[in-house]
Amino acid sequence: MRNKLLGAAVLAAVVTAIVPAQAAKMMGCSGPNLTKAEDGVDAMADGPNKFTAQKEIAMAQDAMLSGKMGACGMHLTKAMHSEMGK
Repeated sequence: MRNKLLGAAVLAAVVTAIVPAQAAKMMGCSGPNLTKAEDGVDAMADGPNKFTAQKEIAMAQDAMLSGKMGACGMHLTKAMHSEMGK
């Protein structure tokens, strides 16, 4: 029992340390950021990366309208990475 509690405490500490680092890398969900991502995608050459970025922006918009700001930021970040060809 004690080992399980210790393991849970260690896991919670690791998650607490990792989540803010991940959030710092994510693009925030806001109107200006959405516009920036859309403008970048519009400037891309047609291809699989542009298609992926367009899908991510659509999912970001849907998440934003649903009030899921974390999911919105995640999709915007993915769209921006697609723009860069990653």
